[in-house]
Amino acid sequence: MSVTHTDVTAGPAALEPCGQPDHPDCGIRDVLDRVGDKWSVLVIVELVNGARRFRQLQRAIDGISQRMLTLTVRRLERDGLVMRTVYPTVPAQVDYRLTETGASLTHLVKALADWSLEHRDTIAQARQAYDAQHPDNEIR
Repeated sequence: MSVTHTDVTAGPAALEPCGQPDHPDCGIRDVLDRVGDKWSVLVIVELVNGARRFRQLQRAIDGISQRMLTLTVRRLERDGLVMRTVYPTVPAQVDYRLTETGASLTHLVKALADWSLEHRDTIAQARQAYDAQHPDNEIR
């Protein structure tokens, strides 16, 4: 956003939905499958501050299992968002860092985090109101 930018976005952004006859697969689903899951986002957030070893990532991301972290970093590496470096030591040391493409996601992740913080109370109130009106609903 420029220093002189003063417009406030009040309405929704103009987005074309996937699945239209002339727009069958715009790639959004494929990308969101990767960067939309909570573990990938948390790994990206952790790697913003620089390279991390596997155990450092595991300790920093509360609740992630070794298997899930392994799958997550492999998927992020496959997608070109994370780079895995193996150092020739005994035992071998491995670290993970964001690629240039992965680093370019960080402003979007930060925007989502900022939005979440800004709307946290409103969402909590909406959930309480919904739960009060639908006591038998199992969404929670």
